Amino acid sequence: MRRGIAATALFAAVAMTASACGGGDNGGSGTDAGGTELSGTVTFWDTSNEAEKATYQALAEGFEKEHPKVDVKYVNVPFGEANAKFKNAAGGNSGAPDVMRTEVAWVADFASIGYLAPLDGTPALDDGSDHLPQAAASTRYEGKTYAVPQVIDTLALFYNKELLTKAGVEVPGSVAELKTAAAEITEKTGATGLYLRGDDPYWFLPYLYGEGGDLVDEKNKTVTVDDEAGVRAYRVIKDLVDSKAAITDASDGWNNMQNAFKSGKVAMMVNGPWAIEDVKAGARFKDAGNLGVAPVPAGSAGQGSPQGGWNLSVYAGSKNLDASYAFVKYMSSAKVQQQTTEKLSLLPTRTSVYEVPSVADNEMVKFFKPAVDKAVERPWIAEGNALFEPIRLQMANVLSGETSPDEAAANTGDAYRKLLKDYK
Repeated sequence: MRRGIAATALFAAVAMTASACGGGDNGGSGTDAGGTELSGTVTFWDTSNEAEKATYQALAEGFEKEHPKVDVKYVNVPFGEANAKFKNAAGGNSGAPDVMRTEVAWVADFASIGYLAPLDGTPALDDGSDHLPQAAASTRYEGKTYAVPQVIDTLALFYNKELLTKAGVEVPGSVAELKTAAAEITEKTGATGLYLRGDDPYWFLPYLYGEGGDLVDEKNKTVTVDDEAGVRAYRVIKDLVDSKAAITDASDGWNNMQNAFKSGKVAMMVNGPWAIEDVKAGARFKDAGNLGVAPVPAGSAGQGSPQGGWNLSVYAGSKNLDASYAFVKYMSSAKVQQQTTEKLSLLPTRTSVYEVPSVADNEMVKFFKPAVDKAVERPWIAEGNALFEPIRLQMANVLSGETSPDEAAANTGDAYRKLLKDYK
């Protein structure tokens, strides 16, 4: 979902202007609970992508201005490596960061194995009532809070306005309309209609929700991914590729998708707000007004996309917990969230920040906020992140023709029941 490589030098470009909005307005008094000035090192693992990382590094280092005796050691860790790298470090009791930018599905997983510090009653949880309820829900596990929301997001349909206009088609509101539009786009412009992520199961969820399905029924502890809706979802992605409405790849999907869309090879893709900065750097989007964003196409039974986002968590074995709590408070503050939106068009988790004019007037926030409000919450269970790998394997098999959609759904359900011992 995210990409991240080495840092570049844009740090000075981030203006650390204070905002007037409420809720967690800064990093605190500069002292710990006992009144001692904070000091030492806070190692921060950031998982933002290449287009975002310089901004995040600058924001993180802004903490040092408020706490001169604290050294923030910023480390960008590629999203695809971060989960396993943190588990290896925390499990080996060596090399884990003090604070980590944690994908929403990772919190319960890390907390269940004792790698995260509970944050209830600590300075890290500053004005928690200001956070969006669905964002806060992803930070809790078995009655305790193990993270603080940083940004919230969901998936949407990105489209090239110029190509759709040349083809004479409207923005598709459903998969059926997308197939029709794709044929016109190919005939009149030579571009393919859609890039479909075939290598990342997160991108399967809008098709699953669109057919009326879900991964599991958490309340009734039932696996649902292999219901008829799951079968239909696999059929939909197979048909989009077979009909040539979409192209896909079995690997390196992120780069292939971004390059295809930015160059005009494809007219549409499903993506999140984290892709905006990278898209705007593309040759076909030098005029940012050429980028359109719309709800994900509806399926036969509904329309929806998954709730995503990032939280900030503290390693339970940190040797500098007081400074780590203060760093999390700072990075999740209204001031930093406002700056994040101004620089990257990412969505805040604090309700007060949406009242700031520069945030309220942001074009991408205007679209994505209503979409986030209707996004489907994922199961916030310890095994939540592990639910993706079975889908990834079956997507590849379905798209290559090795497995039928019926078999893929059944195989996914069987894998879930092995993972979720108390589910039926």
